[in-house]
Amino acid sequence: MSTPAEELKTAVIIEDDPEIRHILSDVLESAGFSTVSVGNGVDGVRAVLAYEPLLATIDVNMPGIDGFEAARRIRAAQSDTYIIMLTGLNDEADVVAGLGAGADDYLLKPFRPRELRARVDALLRRARGDSTVPVVVAPSAPDARPAASMPAPTPSPAPPARESDVAAAAAASTGSTPSGALLDDGWMAHRDLLLHPENRLVSIGGEDLDLTRTEFDLLATLLESKRRVRSKADLTLVLRGESYVTSYFVGDADKRAVEAHMTNLRRKLGDSPTNPRYIETVRGVGYRLTSEIV
Repeated sequence: MSTPAEELKTAVIIEDDPEIRHILSDVLESAGFSTVSVGNGVDGVRAVLAYEPLLATIDVNMPGIDGFEAARRIRAAQSDTYIIMLTGLNDEADVVAGLGAGADDYLLKPFRPRELRARVDALLRRARGDSTVPVVVAPSAPDARPAASMPAPTPSPAPPARESDVAAAAAASTGSTPSGALLDDGWMAHRDLLLHPENRLVSIGGEDLDLTRTEFDLLATLLESKRRVRSKADLTLVLRGESYVTSYFVGDADKRAVEAHMTNLRRKLGDSPTNPRYIETVRGVGYRLTSEIV
């Protein structure tokens, strides 16, 4: 029997082609969504903000604003809806632009309905919401007491240190940090890069880093793997929660999407592909952490 959460799933379809809108509606409704369809980017952004859907599909080439701008406006409004970008553009630069605008996945037209359904199912298996909002613990409030028994005022306590600062201090005190080393309180470290898998926090040199869900998952996977190389196909399966299903098809578009996510991740890390500090490319194979030796 369906749970209330499953019965209330909503998807917004932003697509100017009526035939494709119909196909998308059929696929998503068969997956248990109620759908809202619009034919341009401006109305699409309004629909996402009004209906707060779990999922949105966005066509890139539309009248008015294109899909890239629509995705940027949706993310600027702090929406955490899953976004699948649909387009006939398959250049790496276009994929990078779509993912950089805030898309979670990128599917080329013409697409197979079963492949779209698989992409949707994979997204729904992943954690939803902002993955990089720092957790701030407020000081406990004093117990309520009668006025006569209240103690004399004491100086206000110093604000609690950020978790990333504490972990950075711990890493610094140990000197050189081995690739993917696990520190106290669950932090993983590589040089001055820190990641907390459970709290989904990342920092470099004590400064918090804002990553998308996919970028965080890629980085966490590489840190867990240490110096072991992870192929693009392997990373695709990990991101979809299919890491143990070796028969799952991984196409060229999937690999280009991983490359695009990695390009955005490296840019945020301030990493150079030619002289990397954190992530290196193993040509013809995949990616791994750099050596901890500077």
